[in-house]
Amino acid sequence: MLIEIADKSGFCFGVERAIELTEQAAEKHGEVYTLGPLIHNETVTDSLEKKGIHIAADIEQAAGKPLVIRSHGVTRKVQEQAEAVCSDCIDATCPFVKKIHKIVSEQPEGAAVIILGDEKHPEVIGIKGHARCRAFVCKDFADIKALFDSGTLSLDKDAALVIQTTFDRGRFLEYSQEIRKHYSRVTIYDTICSATSERQKNAEELAKRAELMIVVGGKHSSNTGKLAEICARHCTTVFVENAAELSKRLVKGLRSDSIIGITAGASTPAYTIREVHRTMDEIIKTNENEELDFASMLEQSFRRVYTNNRVKATVVGINKNEAVVELGTKQTGYIPLDELTNDPNATVADVVSIGDEIDAIVTKVDDSNGVIFLSKKKVDSALGMEKIAASKEANETLEGVVSAAVKGGVIVITNGTRVFIPASQTGVPRSGKLEDLVKKTVQFKVIEINEQRGRVVGSIRQANREVRDAEKAKFWESIEVGQKFEGEVRSIEDYGVFVDIGAVDGLVRTSELTWNRVSHPKDIVSIGDKITVIVKSYDPEKKRVSLSAKDPDENPWTKFVADYAVDDVIKATVVSITEFGAFAQIIPGVDGLIHISQISTERVTNIANVLAVGQEVDVKIIDIDADKNRVSLSMKALMEDAAPAEETDAE
Repeated sequence: MLIEIADKSGFCFGVERAIELTEQAAEKHGEVYTLGPLIHNETVTDSLEKKGIHIAADIEQAAGKPLVIRSHGVTRKVQEQAEAVCSDCIDATCPFVKKIHKIVSEQPEGAAVIILGDEKHPEVIGIKGHARCRAFVCKDFADIKALFDSGTLSLDKDAALVIQTTFDRGRFLEYSQEIRKHYSRVTIYDTICSATSERQKNAEELAKRAELMIVVGGKHSSNTGKLAEICARHCTTVFVENAAELSKRLVKGLRSDSIIGITAGASTPAYTIREVHRTMDEIIKTNENEELDFASMLEQSFRRVYTNNRVKATVVGINKNEAVVELGTKQTGYIPLDELTNDPNATVADVVSIGDEIDAIVTKVDDSNGVIFLSKKKVDSALGMEKIAASKEANETLEGVVSAAVKGGVIVITNGTRVFIPASQTGVPRSGKLEDLVKKTVQFKVIEINEQRGRVVGSIRQANREVRDAEKAKFWESIEVGQKFEGEVRSIEDYGVFVDIGAVDGLVRTSELTWNRVSHPKDIVSIGDKITVIVKSYDPEKKRVSLSAKDPDENPWTKFVADYAVDDVIKATVVSITEFGAFAQIIPGVDGLIHISQISTERVTNIANVLAVGQEVDVKIIDIDADKNRVSLSMKALMEDAAPAEETDAE
């Protein structure tokens, strides 16, 4: 038979938080009171009593003393009274319950609130006590329907529906369909705790596969009771508060390959779940041993393991905090999560699965309780250290996942071993954050190993440098003139821009950025821009590459040569003035020079007295040098052409 523990079992976030706050208050004040049992589990409350945490039946009993409001929450009135008469009021109300309080309290006076849950449950009582309008508690859809049928609630007025955090999600979904169908003015707030939903889902999935379900928790716990109710729909279910309530008769008649499932409510501590698991394991073994011959039983009874033994173990159970393993002995083995792996981000299910056979080292044997504690990560670390040492010898690059950012660097997990990467070796700049590397897969080189201390130091920078060097070597082997790259602008200078084309940075001079005239590269591009560039030339020895961002298919000279010829008279715009003449744009990307001698039939000594930047002028094309992409223009030629016509007119 196989025992399987539901993934979501034991203390929920709200309960863990309430216990932590209460224990902190007890340490601070010496003793503290809780308004009613902190959680519905007598084993836990008895344990808390020994720590000076007492149960107060009402506020008067805790007057003048520190008081904890438990995770179920209380009414607004009770909260105000507690704050008024107690020396300190610690609010440990579950944040999910607090959310319902807020929803209820924000409903307008003319509206109504429907609370779906158990009217006697302290959580529901507290929720109702936060309503500023009419509030009604309903246990099912029939109760809700009765409110409308009787006229207590009107179909024409708004109402809000909230749900007890531990309510059965399956029933809620069924009811919500009917509510939306018949009562459109009811706004439904899904306030069932996500942990509760997941717990119920996991328990139900396990119950569908199991022959027997053991539900562990306080007899007065609402969420545990609902778990038992859900499981009972699919298989034989037993509701127990602790291991003492288990008996041999539970496994009588079960098949030898049966699955026995264990789930637990939000108020059940991990040690109770573990004790139930261990007891059920002993019951199963006792039942099976009755069918074994005396020699086999004798052999098993004498088989023992000792601390620091390396053993083979089979995973038979998985829960949130540990893996349960079978060693072939009478004791049950447990591997806590922090002994399964060095990765703080991993879960038990990430590391092992039921049925896995693993190597582990015994860390503690507790014969009095019949349990053995083991470590898988110690075996993994030893094997990982051997692989790491071999990789350093071979100068290999390793891969791992960054598990945490620590003082002075980061921790990488590889082959089950922790590797420290100093901040200076991460490749992260001083202005950057090491936390950005967490959970990322990185490659690194091993630069130091101290096997006695179990310390490994690595370098991401060295691995990256090797990759870059390899990429550069490949780049210089394959580069060709005319080759295209998609690059990123890295820096901008007065004379051009440097573009990252993968392995190296290439220079695009200002004149090669665009076919159009440009005064400064920053007018065209910004750092970080992606641009397409073409290799103009390269020098492998000097490691230089000259690039162009001009698209040959958009060369304006091709259009100019096709559309214009010598002696054409055109309009051009003056774009710059020099000592020897003025440049005028004919079309975008093609400028022509109007030499100072071609501006007028009269002598010109100062071009600025005749022309201005931006001025449009009529010119004649007097020369085209297609090889050098030069055009000569003349205003004087047009004046001379016009002169004979004027003389004829005068005659």
